Amino acid sequence: MAVMTEQAQPPRRRARAPRERSRTSHSIDAVIAGAIEILDESGSQGLTTRALATRLGGGPASIYWYVSGREELLDLAADSVLGGVLAAVSDVGREGSGDPIENVRTIAVAMFDVIVDRPWLGAYAMRNTARQVHSLQLYEKLGEQIMRLGLSPRDCFHATSAIVGFVIGTAADMGQQLPPEVASGDVGRDEYLAGAVHQWRALDPEEYPFIHHIVDEFAGHDDRDQFRAGLDLLLDGLHLSAGR
Repeated sequence: MAVMTEQAQPPRRRARAPRERSRTSHSIDAVIAGAIEILDESGSQGLTTRALATRLGGGPASIYWYVSGREELLDLAADSVLGGVLAAVSDVGREGSGDPIENVRTIAVAMFDVIVDRPWLGAYAMRNTARQVHSLQLYEKLGEQIMRLGLSPRDCFHATSAIVGFVIGTAADMGQQLPPEVASGDVGRDEYLAGAVHQWRALDPEEYPFIHHIVDEFAGHDDRDQFRAGLDLLLDGLHLSAGR
């Protein structure tokens, strides 16, 4: 058997250095923006690290450069959306300007309008203020307006928390997924609502006096008007407490 000389031996491949994990096509902003797109399209059940990586063009490991997992991603996506609310109301109440009650109303309505149009958002808004910095700043902004009313720390805390809870809870309730027959287009919203009104009117008025008392209001109500009316009642009570 012939022995290869050094010159005749095939060239050795140079050993490759361990490949670094690539994050060339991503940034934290791109990751959050992609997550929001998926959430708006498919809801929270549609957001997975694999689905997000596919959308951005990479593997799931590329997402873990920026977040520890899906729950952190949900928190950051919600916080990014609320960051937009914070930017939109940045001038409200600046340096103690304007009526504090009206400022609270403006901020609350801005929050509601964003959350009600995103059914996924209510469950994650202000869920973890340790990593939701915009959410914490929005809570602070509301609280600073309520502080101007001269309430005690206890009343400021309860009032601010009550308003935030009312905004998020009402928006999440009104922004729920549509019933399947409405979502599919088989039944229109007005037709669906008319069916519920008919059902309520058929109830025994002695057993359901409240339902019969408000059924006409229910029949013609608008969700956003309903929210604003409820908010006005809350703020009226806050105004009375401040003047007490």
